[in-house]
Amino acid sequence: MLIGWRVRQVAQEVRRGGVIAYPTEAVWGLGCDPWNPMAVQRLLDLKQRSVSKGLILVAESMEQFDFVLDGLPQAWLDTLAESWPGPNTWLVPHRQRLPAWITGQYDSVALRVTAHPLVRELCALCGPLVSTSANPTGYPSARSRLRVEQYFSGQLDSVLGGCLGGRRHPSVIRDLQTGELIRSN
Repeated sequence: MLIGWRVRQVAQEVRRGGVIAYPTEAVWGLGCDPWNPMAVQRLLDLKQRSVSKGLILVAESMEQFDFVLDGLPQAWLDTLAESWPGPNTWLVPHRQRLPAWITGQYDSVALRVTAHPLVRELCALCGPLVSTSANPTGYPSARSRLRVEQYFSGQLDSVLGGCLGGRRHPSVIRDLQTGELIRSN
């Protein structure tokens, strides 16, 4: 994978604790290092979102989630492998392997392996990232860089320019344990 200089710059911002915006498959996202509580809190403050709701983590590959997936039933792992990379977010039991500022009030964590090439490059450099829609709570998801700038003018550490992945709707969300559809297109 040939990683561009701009992606490297944005990855440095993430490693320094920055909050970034980037294009995903369907909408613009906000992201940060999930292991940095100050960065996550800043992202939540920008979105006006409660920590109790939990956040999605996005990765470049299924292997980047091994720390959560280790020990899960093979049938569940097969289900994940068949659906990734792509627009499928799964609620996976976290078994206390992630901090509460990521999982919120839940016993599961939302995980997705992205198919978006820029996000894949970014995660290849940074590891899994927080991935939440780039909008304040109650406002429509940003579908353009201009809308991101209108929502968060001067408050982000970096914006990774690029095109959305062509999907009309954000990823579906399913519960891995039950197969229940939580959010559809």
